[in-house]
Amino acid sequence: MQKALYDTYAPRLMIVCMRYSNSQEEAEDVLQEAMIKVFRSMDKFREESQLFYWLKRITINTALNKLRNKVQLSSLDDQEEKFDENAWDAVSGFQFEELLAMVQKLPEGCQIVFNLHAIEGFKHEEIAGQLGISVGTSKSQLSRAKILLKEKLRTEELRCHG
Repeated sequence: MQKALYDTYAPRLMIVCMRYSNSQEEAEDVLQEAMIKVFRSMDKFREESQLFYWLKRITINTALNKLRNKVQLSSLDDQEEKFDENAWDAVSGFQFEELLAMVQKLPEGCQIVFNLHAIEGFKHEEIAGQLGISVGTSKSQLSRAKILLKEKLRTEELRCHG
């Protein structure tokens, strides 16, 4: 049963792990640790939600636990930067792997908050609680992540089309 579960869900969970890691090896470590937690706690799955979402939650929590100790999130509240939402129109011209690589190159605090908010859909209050930071810090990290990604997108677009 464990092998079937792993074979079915590991590829999708690996994508989640890659968003919170800076390398394939780190992502594989997170996935392995998450799957061990899953196997040890299968009796706690209450079937109130879909199995994948339960597995995904464990995987995200495992990734956050690994990062929590090595990342110092700082607040940028006094440097509030405005982000042009139209910049995301440029995203459509990029492959998933290119976008993933750009997110992986963000400072770790920005990367974590961006993933939790923009991809996983967590609210700033939830992120603050999970990471032990203020809501303002979560918002400022997201703002900084968007600005940095916009710069990376613009640079890459100029490199490809310039």
